[in-house]
Amino acid sequence: MAQVQRMSRLMIKTLRDDPADAETLNHKLLVRAGYVRRTAAGIWTWLPLGKKVLENITRVVREEMDAIGGQEVLLPALLPKEPYEASGRYDEYGDLLFRLQDRKGSDYLLGPTHEEIFTQVVKDMCSSYKDLPVILYQIQTKYRDEARPRAGVLRGREFQMKDSYSFDTTDEGLAEAYQLHRAAYIRIFERLGLDHRIVSAVSGAMGGSASEEFLAPAPAGEDTFVDCPNCDYAANTEAVTFNATAGDASGVGPVEELDTPDTPTIETLAAHLGVPASATLKNLLVKVDGEIVAVGVPGDREVDLGKLGEHLAPAVVELVTAEDFVGRPDLVRGYVGPQGLEKVRYIADPRVAAGTAWITGANKDGKHAKNVVAGRDFEVDDYLDVVVVEAGDPCPKCGTGLQVDRAIEIGHIFQLGRKYADIFALDVLGQQGKPVRVTMGSYGIGVSRAVAALAEQTADDKGLCWPREVAPADVHVVAAGKALQTELALEVSDKLAAAGLRVLVDDRAGVSPGVKFTDSELIGVPKILVAGRRAAEGVLELKDRRTGEREELTVGEAVARLSEQLD
Repeated sequence: MAQVQRMSRLMIKTLRDDPADAETLNHKLLVRAGYVRRTAAGIWTWLPLGKKVLENITRVVREEMDAIGGQEVLLPALLPKEPYEASGRYDEYGDLLFRLQDRKGSDYLLGPTHEEIFTQVVKDMCSSYKDLPVILYQIQTKYRDEARPRAGVLRGREFQMKDSYSFDTTDEGLAEAYQLHRAAYIRIFERLGLDHRIVSAVSGAMGGSASEEFLAPAPAGEDTFVDCPNCDYAANTEAVTFNATAGDASGVGPVEELDTPDTPTIETLAAHLGVPASATLKNLLVKVDGEIVAVGVPGDREVDLGKLGEHLAPAVVELVTAEDFVGRPDLVRGYVGPQGLEKVRYIADPRVAAGTAWITGANKDGKHAKNVVAGRDFEVDDYLDVVVVEAGDPCPKCGTGLQVDRAIEIGHIFQLGRKYADIFALDVLGQQGKPVRVTMGSYGIGVSRAVAALAEQTADDKGLCWPREVAPADVHVVAAGKALQTELALEVSDKLAAAGLRVLVDDRAGVSPGVKFTDSELIGVPKILVAGRRAAEGVLELKDRRTGEREELTVGEAVARLSEQLD
């Protein structure tokens, strides 16, 4: 028999108004409906209804991970710093790490992710190829000291995550484990009712080769992705690559210096010369691990610093300041050009291809140069796709104009390869009696993020609207208020529970029917069963929370109908 949760005994407090600090839909509704409570910036208490939703998502994740042979473990959240120093991530994570010391002065951190520790576990427990392959996973709280926690549980300083790791002796085994996880993730997100896209991604500080993200399209998302309306191409904007076309500089004359006073920006330069911004070459100066680097892109495009940072990870990328120009006469602020730059690494977007001609800075105050040809007048040290992707950019696969959308990252899978196995010398004895270096995969799902993503995708103007798989109950029974109505509501609740349905019943005394009906829509259980005006006849009204469809049923009919839907 399933449980009947009586709201008269439930710790819940619904709110009519949005929290003052709430900007996103999930933040507003999860607080208003009594699912979560703010404890501190980026730190949330999961209240009874919220904990049920969180556990339902966890259950689905656990079932699908077990189905592919995953073995669940639980690693500590409080970790020694030494493994992270060995991998370099103790420094790479920078201010994102929560660092602390014990009473003896030993350094620890709160785990942001656990590749290092899982690698050590397998190194200790597995010594032969016969012990592999193995998939280990955990569902646990992670900690990251976000500079700007926002969007409720979407970007917190502690969050629930499922992370799993595969360990194999061959690249073929890793590819198989990767595909197992990919298929499991598709099943998980389909069961949860999450509209999602699988997009190509960059690995960044995680390292590794193959990498894909699972994104839930939503206006509140902090990720941007592109998809092609003509083919199956989709990618995180940081992973989009542009197919460059070489220019023809055969008819371009020699470099010519132009007098362009008071034109330190692309806009002022284009206006002064009467040319489109796309004819100019913008050169942005950044510091990469403290070293000044120039980044060249067409003047009508912006440099995506996040994309640049992902390409150059784990190096730290930051903008130059006025102080960085002191003692550097070769760098003229607002008039930098790639020709003649000395001891400065020059990175260019693929659009700055060999043979393309540009108007750009002349490295003299108030001067620009035209007919500056890539490959003739300057060399590019590295080509990296670093511009902000825009709607209409050509699809790298078929050339059709791309669409750009926002989304919430809900999962990420990596083929890590041997990065961490090399760091910790993770070897097993192979079939030939010689040591074999293990290869790894890393696979994450944001469990608490999935709650926020579902709220964003499924809510309407009345409140939350959960899919049945994750809802805190299958049916929300509402007693309109009179004693007879409450009696009928409790009777049908017991019968529904006996039939295996999870029931939330609003039996609160002294609460008006209007408030109860509003709360039932705000809380978002898929089915609402009302004991109202026809309660004396034993008739209830069944409402579908998503569609708003209503029908009147007897107690027996209601139990039968809802039981069928459960099956």
